Amino acid sequence: MEGLAWLELALKLGSTAAVVVLVCLVVERSGPVLGGLIATLPISAGPTFVFLAMEHDAAFIGASALGGIRALTGTLAFIIIYGLAVPRWGLLAGLPAALAGWALTVTAPRPDSIWAGAAIFAVAMAAGLVLLRRVRAVRPALRGGSSRWDVPMRALAAMLLVALALALGRAFGPAAAGIAALAPIIMTSLGLMLHRRLGGAGAASVLANSLPGIIGNAVAVVTLNRTAVGLGSAGALILALGICVAWNLALLAAARMRPA
Repeated sequence: MEGLAWLELALKLGSTAAVVVLVCLVVERSGPVLGGLIATLPISAGPTFVFLAMEHDAAFIGASALGGIRALTGTLAFIIIYGLAVPRWGLLAGLPAALAGWALTVTAPRPDSIWAGAAIFAVAMAAGLVLLRRVRAVRPALRGGSSRWDVPMRALAAMLLVALALALGRAFGPAAAGIAALAPIIMTSLGLMLHRRLGGAGAASVLANSLPGIIGNAVAVVTLNRTAVGLGSAGALILALGICVAWNLALLAAARMRPA
């Protein structure tokens, strides 16, 4: 079991670092829309749920989805506050405010129901799409050139955040496991890494453009909750992964069809 925990940590560290570096590079070359879609793929959360399934039964996995939908709603709060605050107040004030918003959202009392969680998520998503409409339209401009330390520093920052989140969120039951699996580690890393290269408005645009992709994450989490016991952990996780990937591919196709 100890070896499994170390393997989980290694995969989580590596996958998160890879996503953060890839999104940063894509944003610098292709813009915030594609970067935002990549950021919402379950490359980081997926391995966590797989390892949870190896350690626990299907009922635990289904229950962890309750924490997952709560964490996704918290991520919306994080993105909304980041998108509104960082371009105005700067990173030192805006990022802590966004993290505080996430913490308050995931700890706020609410009905212990996946449908109640989905309804709260839907309201938060609608608010985010309205409030960040102009932020999403910003086209980031690079600040200066990159150095040979950019990529390793981005990867190291992401891995440190992952290790911290796992240390704080492990062994506190299924809801806490779901929250830890979907904590805004990638969004926080991107907010830190992209701010220096794109400025506050550019970094906020990338995070705001991830909102449509998070809808697919929420549908996948609700599906996982409703199907884990019936399909088994493996079948439910494969179905949830397929939903995330199919949703993001559809969004990408729609974005490419939209006039410039």
